[in-house]
Amino acid sequence: MYAQCDGNRLLQFVSFRIGGEEFGLNILTVQEIIRIQRLTRVPNAPPCVEGVINLRGKVIPVIALRKRFGLEARAHDEHTRIVVIETRGKVLGLIVDSVSEVLRIPAETLEPPPHFEKTDRANVLAMGKVEDRLLIVLDADRLLDDTGPGTSTQVEC
Repeated sequence: MYAQCDGNRLLQFVSFRIGGEEFGLNILTVQEIIRIQRLTRVPNAPPCVEGVINLRGKVIPVIALRKRFGLEARAHDEHTRIVVIETRGKVLGLIVDSVSEVLRIPAETLEPPPHFEKTDRANVLAMGKVEDRLLIVLDADRLLDDTGPGTSTQVEC
C-alpha cells in the first residue's frame, strides 16, 4: 500500500486504540462500528476469538485484538467497540478499546513497518505519520486466515 500510492492522494483510515496505541484500518474495509454486545462463545475456537454475534441475521466471528496482539485482557467498558470489517468476502468483528476518528493521511507519509527479529509484523501494513504521533496501519486481509472454498472463516491467533 505504501509503495503503490500516488504521493498526492489522501488515504482515509478509521483510527482506534488498543492498549494505549493508535491503530488504523482503511475506511473502505470498515462496514460499521457498533457497541460491544453479548457474544456467544464457540467451543474450541482460537484464543483470540471472543465468540460470535448475530448482526442483522448474519453470524459474525468476533476477535479481541488485544489477545491477537498478545496484550493483557481488560474489562469492556462504555468505550469498547466492535469494528465490523469486510475483507476477502468475509465479515469479521474486531473488539477495540475505543474508536477515535476518521483520519485523512497523505499517502507519502506512510512508511513500511520496522523489521524486528522474531516478531510477526504480518498484520501491520504501514506506519502513518499524523501530526506528532504514529498510526499503526493494519492489513485487514491478514487479520483472517481464509482456509479455502467451502470452509468457514478461520482466524489464526
